[in-house]
Amino acid sequence: MLSERLRQRGVLPRNFVRRVYRCDGSSPQRPAKGIGMRSVEKYVGPLRLVWAAGFGALSLLAIFAAPTSQLWQVAVGVTGWGHMLAPVALLPLLPGWRLSKPGRSGAVLGLGAALLFLSPLIRALPIDAALPAQLSSAFGEPARPPARPGPIVAADLFRGVARPQIGPQTLSYSAADGSELLLDLYPAQTAGPAPLVVMIHGGAWEGGSRDDLPALNHYLAGRGYSVAAISYRFAPQHPFPAASADVDAAIAFLRANAAELAIDPSRIVLIGRSAGGHLALLSAYRHNDPAVRGVVSFYGPTDLHYGYANPRNPLVIETRRILEGFIAGTPETAAEQYSAASPISYVGPQTPPTLLLHGRRDELVWFADSERLAERLAAAGRPHLLVDLPWATHAMDFNFDGPDGQISTYAIEYFLNAVMDH
Repeated sequence: MLSERLRQRGVLPRNFVRRVYRCDGSSPQRPAKGIGMRSVEKYVGPLRLVWAAGFGALSLLAIFAAPTSQLWQVAVGVTGWGHMLAPVALLPLLPGWRLSKPGRSGAVLGLGAALLFLSPLIRALPIDAALPAQLSSAFGEPARPPARPGPIVAADLFRGVARPQIGPQTLSYSAADGSELLLDLYPAQTAGPAPLVVMIHGGAWEGGSRDDLPALNHYLAGRGYSVAAISYRFAPQHPFPAASADVDAAIAFLRANAAELAIDPSRIVLIGRSAGGHLALLSAYRHNDPAVRGVVSFYGPTDLHYGYANPRNPLVIETRRILEGFIAGTPETAAEQYSAASPISYVGPQTPPTLLLHGRRDELVWFADSERLAERLAAAGRPHLLVDLPWATHAMDFNFDGPDGQISTYAIEYFLNAVMDH
């Protein structure tokens, strides 16, 4: 063909399209036009925008308190796994986003959502830098440092924090009210009598399980601590002091069987989450037992009078109903019981060293609970540290490998190493 020869000789451009005329002299036919990126983006652009809008709305839970119980549970995931959600939020920026207005809007929203998802990790970096010095100032230098090089190890955010998988031994420690109470003992992976950690689960004193969040149990057992995760009786069927008495009974059982269980009964630390944090503080503070070297509370209530007078959002948790069930009364009808069940009432010159871990935007238990207890401990001159996590929710350590989980694990291991060896 003439046009092909002219293209080969450089007379016509290579992209020249030969027109074909009909025999009847009618207007020329153009070749069928293929579907290009712009045509595809006509359909993909709105999808980018919808995707980005959905993740943008989800990312708001990284900075704002959840308004309902269901959204609080979602917020736990957003703050704990935000670093993994951020790349997914950036999918609207795949090639072609510039070719449509919805695509461009989706790209901007996706980028904003990714930054919000990353905000807990970004805000955790100053804590990561300051925490070792804060722990040293509060509790002194431990005989052995934590196994991890720092509070946050970036690679562990994705590969996970290394910990052995240890099959616990289940033991019956009490039969209060005809109910058999059990504990799971995770044996220390070291020889000889090991210091003991008593782990107390949360659940608003009404539920929960000793099986909850076991990763820390495995980790600490791998670091030379025997860990006893205990069950206890629940309110309102068994109001205060039933659960507190069960904690004391579990400690007594473990000490009485220390030789058989290869634990050191003179070195004990109590750790609890939420309601379990309250029970851990209460047991440690009431008895001033020198064998209890310290206590750790994750976001636990500390003053039940304060909690009742300042309830949280009822769409997230019914604070007053729960306290009335736990104490079997109100502050007006059972004032002495509310005081007796408040750890803050027992702070004194013999109070054991205390580590408090609490998120400032906790939707279930006021951050002020831990803040006010820290002030009381400071006034009494007792060793303590409140690890203040401004972005964190209640149950912030749910993701053991996330920023909150790594920070709390480092702080706990440092604390245990410091107080157990003194």
